[in-house]
Amino acid sequence: MPEDETWVPPEGSWASSAARRRNMQAIRSRDTKPEQLVRRLVHANGLRYRVAARPLPDLRRTADLVFRPAKVAVFIDGCYWHGCPEHYQAPRTNPGYWSEKVAGNMARDRDTDLRLNQAGWTVLRFWEHEPPEECAGTVSRVVADRRRALLKRKLRGNE
Repeated sequence: MPEDETWVPPEGSWASSAARRRNMQAIRSRDTKPEQLVRRLVHANGLRYRVAARPLPDLRRTADLVFRPAKVAVFIDGCYWHGCPEHYQAPRTNPGYWSEKVAGNMARDRDTDLRLNQAGWTVLRFWEHEPPEECAGTVSRVVADRRRALLKRKLRGNE
């Protein structure tokens, strides 16, 4: 685009300005700072996992950490994008679009939880503002519990 032209968002676009568009495009959907901190701590606890993976192959949704054999899916949700009851503030610019977007994200999160639970998965959700040490501790305990339960079931089946 020539420098003398200013970018104008198409009618009905979520981008209210070129600057807003750049800001929104720069927001990470994976490898966020809270995610990296939790991953680092979980890894330090000796656990291995998949990053940004689909827990269920036929469900087009990814969890931040996936422990496949233990069937544990971990999500670290951003306060704005997932409607944190503590920190979410309705946007001042284009509030109709963004509020609807966040409400849709929340509905999709509930649907994801339901589908994973029905498939026998444990779903752990944390907010980005929660202390990473607490999140990692919970993840480690739940994965260890699930692994023990799987091992017990397996041993009972071989008796």
